[in-house]
Amino acid sequence: MSDNGRWVHPLGTAASGEFEVSIDDALDGWTHTSLRVTTLEPAGQVTVDTGDDEVLVVPLRGGAEVTAVDHAGERHEARLTGRESVFAGPTDVAYVPRGSRLTVRNPGADRVRVALCGAKAAKRQVPPPFRHVAVADVPVELRGAGTASREVRNFGVPQVLDADSIIACEVVTPAGNWSSYPPHKHDEEREGVETELEEIYYFEVGTEPGGPARGADPVGYQRVYGTDARPIDVLAEVRSGDVVLVPHGWHGPAMAPPGYDLYYLNVMAGPGATRAWLICDDPAHGWVRESWARQDVDPRLPIGGSR
Repeated sequence: MSDNGRWVHPLGTAASGEFEVSIDDALDGWTHTSLRVTTLEPAGQVTVDTGDDEVLVVPLRGGAEVTAVDHAGERHEARLTGRESVFAGPTDVAYVPRGSRLTVRNPGADRVRVALCGAKAAKRQVPPPFRHVAVADVPVELRGAGTASREVRNFGVPQVLDADSIIACEVVTPAGNWSSYPPHKHDEEREGVETELEEIYYFEVGTEPGGPARGADPVGYQRVYGTDARPIDVLAEVRSGDVVLVPHGWHGPAMAPPGYDLYYLNVMAGPGATRAWLICDDPAHGWVRESWARQDVDPRLPIGGSR
């Protein structure tokens, strides 16, 4: 029996107020992470209290001004340059600690789309400080090889960002390739082997360079499946603005059909004491990772970015 109805949220089905996407712990079975996406008109702004969440402000289209007053009353500001689209390359981001009042404003003449990625932040007694992560400080990793090649922009991983719980990155998969592959999971605490993390996938899909300017219907696919002890069954057709939630289980592949590049923003956090992304591959498919040594990375990568 498909679990798409519970864990797949097409654009418009998880809206709230000024947010066209709003995922948080009000959803049954969802605990640690949140995602809000909004489109700001010129001079428009949105203000939220972060409460118990730490937040990463990620421009998806255009740039933004970020202002935050933290738990101690200190005011912080950052001007995020952003980018033309998620396929144009990596972006700078802003980290906002828990207990802050956050305002995101569109300073330009064009509409801006921004994601607020959140996670419950209770591991550290004193919140980490506000930070503007410059685009030059965002590592761009080319992961996999052959038709499993993809580009990973690691702006919110432990090696790059000091945070309480949140782990976030974005992945671009060229048309015809598979990512989140081999299928893997991170739903158990096993010291040094695996960490328990729930995960949000937010998707955008676009025509590859040289494709039709209009009239196309860009689409991708996402698979999530479980074990006998913890079953889950998701096979979703995704378009721009859609969200797939992974509470547990093996997830992957995320598939970009020929003709359409696939982007997804990942937000992860969990209850464990250690902030780390430790995964284990599905034993039936883990051999695929070993095959990459005999293949070249897709020459189309990086898409719009730099290594």
